[in-house]
Amino acid sequence: TDKEFRAEMKTEDASGSTGLALCVRNGTLLVANAGDCRAVLSTRGRATDLCTDQRPSCSTEMTRIEAAGGYVEDGYINGHLGVARAFGDFHIEGLKRGEGEPPGPLIVTPEVETHVMTREDEFVIIACDGLWDVMSEQDAVNLVMQGWMKMKDAVAEETDSSTRCQVMSRMLVEEALERGSTDNITVQVVLL
Repeated sequence: TDKEFRAEMKTEDASGSTGLALCVRNGTLLVANAGDCRAVLSTRGRATDLCTDQRPSCSTEMTRIEAAGGYVEDGYINGHLGVARAFGDFHIEGLKRGEGEPPGPLIVTPEVETHVMTREDEFVIIACDGLWDVMSEQDAVNLVMQGWMKMKDAVAEETDSSTRCQVMSRMLVEEALERGSTDNITVQVVLL
């Protein structure tokens, strides 16, 4: 994907993105995270992080960045980028290297975590930092739980789970805006 991203970019383009993928397979949640997105699991109303943010100030990321010839300044790779893994960002000189070269300070390789599901697992909130900058994981889970209870009382049971998840996702975005988030906000609630 990163190679395709580079091939489509014009030299003056300045863009990049983080990414998070969640896959359910044979009773296991697989979470692949490249950047500062986060997946949070609700198990009987208790929030659990399914992945970690790859920030340059994290000790393992800082070690990797420095080994690749970069540095971390005020929490930013080479003083420019606040994530340690991302798609794109080719416009920032010295962060990514060409094909066939050793990786630069910024990589796109995701960290992959697994979680064996139980009957008590209810839903996952997948969101970028625009939500998590203004809300704790437990606050987000609590809001979804409260929203589901209100929705259950207000609408017919035949409302499909996809619609309910969309309503809860939108509610979290609106709450993040109310709390003053100034970053982009992308949220998806996935019912298990």
